Amino acid sequence: MRPLVTAPAFVRDILGLRKGVPNNADVASETSCAIAAEMLTILDVDRVTMPKEAAGTALEMAVAGYLAEALPAIKADRVWEVDHRKLITDFQQYEHLARLDAIVRDHPTLRSEIGLDYLIKPDVTVGILVDGTPPPLLHAAISCKWTIRSDRVQNIRHEGVILTRNRRGRQPHIVTVTAEPLPTRLAAIARGTGEVDAVYHVALDELVRATDTAGNAEQQATLDEMITQNRLADFETLVAVLAI
Repeated sequence: MRPLVTAPAFVRDILGLRKGVPNNADVASETSCAIAAEMLTILDVDRVTMPKEAAGTALEMAVAGYLAEALPAIKADRVWEVDHRKLITDFQQYEHLARLDAIVRDHPTLRSEIGLDYLIKPDVTVGILVDGTPPPLLHAAISCKWTIRSDRVQNIRHEGVILTRNRRGRQPHIVTVTAEPLPTRLAAIARGTGEVDAVYHVALDELVRATDTAGNAEQQATLDEMITQNRLADFETLVAVLAI
C-alpha cells in the first residue's frame, strides 16, 4: 500500500470543471472522464475553473513557484535559479549554441543544413550558480504538460534529445510534470528509450485511487507498471531528487 501523499495546494487551484467535464479529461474518452471526475471527488474540487487552454500555463507557473520556494528550503547551500521559459543558451552547458546561432543566421546554407530547432526554452528551468559566477549550470529542464497528447509527447522527446546531444558538460535532469488522468496516455511518455528521466504526476496518489475506482483493468495494470518501474512518480518527490 502506497502512503497517502496529498497533492500540492496549487493543483486544486487549476483543476475544476469546464462545460461540466473535468478540465484535465479528454472529452472523447469515457475512461479519461471517469478517472478525472473521480480525482475531483477525492480532491474535493467541484467548481468551474479557468478554460482548459489556460491550465497548461498555470501549471508551468505553479511548478516554477513551488520549486523556487522548496529547493532553497531543502538545500540552502546551493544558489538556485528557477525560471519560466528561459533559453538554454543562458546556461553553461549550452552557451556555445548562442555562438553557433549567430553564425548560422548569417548563412542561409547553414540554416538549411543545420536548422534552428536547437534553441529551446523549457517550460521550467532549474539552474545552480556555481561559485557565485554566471552563467548558471542547467540542473534541470522540466516540461510541464497539463495533459498528454501525441504532439506533446513528440515535443517532450525532441527537447530531451536536444538537451542531451548538444550539451557540453554535465547532463541536466530532464523530467515531465503533468496532470494527465489516463494511465495509457501517461505511458506514451513514461515508457520509451530515456529521453526523460521520469514523469512526475501532480496528484499521483489521487490518480491511483481514482483509477482503482473508475479505471478498467488495462488502466490499472499500466499505472502499476509505470510506478513499479520508477517511470512515474509523485511530484512531491521531485524536490528531493533535484536536491541530491
